[in-house]
Amino acid sequence: MRRIHLLNEVRAEKPREIALRLLQREAGGDFIENRLAAALARGRLSAADRHLCQELAYGVVRWQAALDWLIARKTDARQLKPALRALLRLGLYQIFWLERIPPHAAVHETVALARASRLHAQTGFINAVLRGYLREQEATRRLLAELKTRQPHLGYSHPEWLVTRWRERWGPEPAAKLMDWNNTPPRVFARVNTLKTDADRLLAQWRAEEVEYGLVRRDWLAENLVFELRAHPPLSRLPSFQQGMFYVQDPSTLLAVSELGAQPGERVLDLCAAPGGKLTALAQAMRNEGRLFAHDTSPERLDLIRQNCARLGVSCVQPQTPADLEASGAAAGFDRILLDAPCSNTGVMRRRVELRWRVQPEEIDRLQAQQRELLRQAAARLKPGGALVYSTCSLEPEENAGVLQEFLRQHPGFKLERTRELLPFVDGVDGSYVARISRGS
Repeated sequence: MRRIHLLNEVRAEKPREIALRLLQREAGGDFIENRLAAALARGRLSAADRHLCQELAYGVVRWQAALDWLIARKTDARQLKPALRALLRLGLYQIFWLERIPPHAAVHETVALARASRLHAQTGFINAVLRGYLREQEATRRLLAELKTRQPHLGYSHPEWLVTRWRERWGPEPAAKLMDWNNTPPRVFARVNTLKTDADRLLAQWRAEEVEYGLVRRDWLAENLVFELRAHPPLSRLPSFQQGMFYVQDPSTLLAVSELGAQPGERVLDLCAAPGGKLTALAQAMRNEGRLFAHDTSPERLDLIRQNCARLGVSCVQPQTPADLEASGAAAGFDRILLDAPCSNTGVMRRRVELRWRVQPEEIDRLQAQQRELLRQAAARLKPGGALVYSTCSLEPEENAGVLQEFLRQHPGFKLERTRELLPFVDGVDGSYVARISRGS
């Protein structure tokens, strides 16, 4: 009986309680996107409460540096216990970043949440800090605006080393646009799965499912291939999703697929294939005809590929571990290879909200070494006359052009055909780098 009672308590949690619980957890485990998805799956929140919970959790993480600057001004920058800091961040975020929540209600709810969290001794302090900022709202908003110019890493809430790097590369204004982009909730895009349906049939079903959508056009996308989902019920509950009629992915991810140009009947390798967005788009381009090898080092990630392929009706994919690839005799002689390399992910910080606080400068050097090795392995598997696409979702030159330049110096039998970089503040999509190289006959 006690176990049932505890489960009911979890299900009865309110959005602020769930958000606070997630924000109090130490960094180092799963990213907050995964923790939030698991928490919402266990609960029974309404659509509005789910949206509020996500807004609070993601917003506090995005604006953590600016929030801590506000807290430091009222606490003489002294050390605070994590639970107390999380409550102050949550309250201040609602006051200064959530216009639809009345400021006094934000204070009241935060103090009540402190009591519910058994922080009774801290409620007076929390109330004093938050009400102090209520009295100084307009002046504080001006200070936050000025901070974007004087100390942009605080004003835009990004790591200082990353802000310095971006400003040196593009200049202050483009860097500010990129950080603005990262601080804005991402849009949801869907690729029509032409292995199961076409745009007309999918759009008709979306209308029946109360999905609001808009067509997305880019020069690397086929017409009527990608749509923005502007409003919709939870995607996993949509029959059109369950039936595999579409796959959720940003338009930027399809540039690499377009550049590779895989054709029906070819032997194609996706060297770092999970979770399968580019992979299943390749299968779609090949019309399920040919052999498409999906390589990944993790059995769990290969299982995710199998699940996605089953839902989307992809039958030409053969999941392969490194040992499988060698044992199958398919380790060489591919017509085309896609290497979507592990990277720092700085082009997708808008979607991975906690990433900015986890990535470190030294990680770029480590990843660059891994990317060079993976490119070498991929090139060895490409047959003469074949094409290879190297891609990342990083904005950092060391992981992109730097990797390609060193590879080409060491492998004169390969030729760089073209490269393209997508920048969020220029192209309006996630950041991406794509290079196509060919092997001489």
